[in-house]
Amino acid sequence: MSNELVLMQRHGNAALLTLNQGARRNVLSAALVDAVGEAYDALEADPEVNAVVLTGAGPAFCAGAELSVLRAAADGKFDLVRKVYDGFLRVLRSPLPTIAAVNGPAVGAGFNLTLACDVRLAGRSAVFDTRFAKLRLHPGGGHAWLLARAVGEQRAMLATAFGEVWDAEQAKSAGLVASVHDDDRLVEAALAIARRMDGQEPAFVRRVVDTVRRALTTETHDAALAHETEAQAWSTTRPTFLEGLAAMERKISRPH
Repeated sequence: MSNELVLMQRHGNAALLTLNQGARRNVLSAALVDAVGEAYDALEADPEVNAVVLTGAGPAFCAGAELSVLRAAADGKFDLVRKVYDGFLRVLRSPLPTIAAVNGPAVGAGFNLTLACDVRLAGRSAVFDTRFAKLRLHPGGGHAWLLARAVGEQRAMLATAFGEVWDAEQAKSAGLVASVHDDDRLVEAALAIARRMDGQEPAFVRRVVDTVRRALTTETHDAALAHETEAQAWSTTRPTFLEGLAAMERKISRPH
């Protein structure tokens, strides 16, 4: 599935989703937000998709909101800002794990879009800039909550309140990205991770993703233990587990 705003390609059980407004630095216009939502609707309905790689066409990953949206907010029309929220919140709330392949600047709401992803890889051209302090604009969309959980309160304060900007290596040092790659190898590296889920049962993938996402917000170990015990017991009844277990038993029983 592809349209002029979003390109979608399948690679095994992974989908590569590309924001295709490179000439506009992939700003989160209302049309692009809607296209992202439609793409995720289609991916989540496809039982052959277990993971998503999200990247941008052109020189930027995502330059955030259009200036016209911010001007409208200054004029009292804040609903357009909430529409921008819908773009990254749709990714955040997807049951599918998403890997961001950050190919260039991720600014403002574009930074939020990276935070909405489960794993972040950076190309050497990546730049992470909250931009809020520069605009005298309070962070929005749950930015501080997401960033503090990704990098800790101190670094989140430096980026958000003091306007610190990170390049790819600085973002890796902060713990924001998992790894840094040459720009021309970035998407390949992200797809290699995503395709580790090739062949997994979709229901299993979604339960594991849900459990990991709960980890930082589950208040007690007892609550986490109860959740994981129920989920693990469920997984032992799945045909895919039984097949894998039988294969492992056969392997161990073979003479060396």
